[in-house]
Amino acid sequence: MRRLTSLSLLVGTSVMLSMSACHKDGGGLFGKKKQTSSATGWNYNDQKMGGFSVAKNKDQQTGPGLVFVQGGTFAMGATEQDVMGDWNNIPRRITVSSFYIDESEVANVHYREYLYWLNRVYGESFPDVYRNALPDTLVWRSELAYNEPLVEYYFRHPAYNDYPVVGVTWKQATDYCKWRSNRVNEKLLMDKGLLSKADVNNQSDDNTFDTKSYMAGLYEGTPGKMSKDAKNQFKNADGTPRNAAFEDGVMLPNYRLPTEAEWEYAALGYIGQNPGPSKKEGKHGEELIMNKQVYSWGTNTSGLRDIRRGNMQGQFLANFKRGSGDNMGVAGGLNDRASIPGPTRSFYPNTFGIYNMSGNVSEWVLDVYRPLNPIDGEDFNYFRGNKFQTVYQNENKEFEKDSLGHLKMRDVTDEESANRLNYQKGDVINYLDGDSLSQVEYGYGVTTLINDKSHVIKGGSWNDRAYWLSPGTRRFMQEDMATNTVGFRCAMDRVGSPEGNKFKTGNLFRKQRQKR
Repeated sequence: MRRLTSLSLLVGTSVMLSMSACHKDGGGLFGKKKQTSSATGWNYNDQKMGGFSVAKNKDQQTGPGLVFVQGGTFAMGATEQDVMGDWNNIPRRITVSSFYIDESEVANVHYREYLYWLNRVYGESFPDVYRNALPDTLVWRSELAYNEPLVEYYFRHPAYNDYPVVGVTWKQATDYCKWRSNRVNEKLLMDKGLLSKADVNNQSDDNTFDTKSYMAGLYEGTPGKMSKDAKNQFKNADGTPRNAAFEDGVMLPNYRLPTEAEWEYAALGYIGQNPGPSKKEGKHGEELIMNKQVYSWGTNTSGLRDIRRGNMQGQFLANFKRGSGDNMGVAGGLNDRASIPGPTRSFYPNTFGIYNMSGNVSEWVLDVYRPLNPIDGEDFNYFRGNKFQTVYQNENKEFEKDSLGHLKMRDVTDEESANRLNYQKGDVINYLDGDSLSQVEYGYGVTTLINDKSHVIKGGSWNDRAYWLSPGTRRFMQEDMATNTVGFRCAMDRVGSPEGNKFKTGNLFRKQRQKR
């Protein structure tokens, strides 16, 4: 008897949005053999036995633009001498779950695609939505520099299509991630025939696809052309068609900004130092990291130049500022061949296959900045910035969507959290640093420039010295500010085996024979 598991999503809320379905006898999703519950003996996907639907256990597909990062334990924190004297990232060991991250930074062409969609869908009724999403191209201006060509051309000219978008605030970057999640899931539902492509150009205002609204039953859409198996799978017990639920395995988790821990772990790419499973012997590699890594390109070199023999020997591995007044070297021998940000897939990728985790542009991450990460704080998936939310329900206990088609959410109150064991407040941004227990107070604008809207930026940029290329360094900026040196990339949760697709979770041993 084969065991099947069902994946559920809380959609960032405390309310699970699930629906049941049925499957015709002998058909489609599972083949001819009935799948039976090991708990009750009842058949799954059998209309004659209640029609409880269980999707075939399958691996998570990799979303567009993403690469898989196998999680693990590592020493998060500074690997270079703390020349700034900040002491804001003391090394400590933590574990990061497996996840996905963009192969490269979000490019100008990707962000223009986003703006085009906003203008097409909301431009007539809500023009401010489009205007508020525009990057600040004036970040290129300087009192003592002629940068007007970059103000005019960097974001719009096709020559810069594949260059990283800059001038984007943290808030704009998080909004882009939400939009990207919806567009990717909408396309997946179209591919299944659950939604028609004819709806794409008819969407506007609140009649737009939003993943959470769709799963809450607030967006219907026009069904497309489904296969026979799909018709059988997405059917209620009474035979009527239904929306897909996350349990069906069609949609992907949300795109989002990576946490600081995820970003730093992905940048270091320690997987290249561990031999991993051997095909011949079937044994796992040793839990060993040979050297403490300074930059993101691994231990093939401890410096800034490629030391491998060949045409690239001696070339800079990243886009950065070598020294005062030296952004790209001399004519005929440019050291990094880029005076400003370079194309997103240029320079040396690390062992995860990720580009420009050191240099090119610094990047926003999800975390709220504090000057000292707690040494004895959470050591599993560390993150600061939790402000828990749940789905809003009106007086009739019904879900609602806003004027832009998004499912309405609300903050979790302290009263709702008071009796919980794992947290006692809805807003825990200041936990152990800024709350009454820590006896620390941040007087923004008086004694400090740090508050709950200060977010971490990671990685050096085209205009930074080599010190900032180390993944362990960290700086911060207010969430509504932007510069010409900061861009971003997206991440996504991994569901299922932490080793990746086709691998099982846990060490599976043979059963011992029972003694007679």
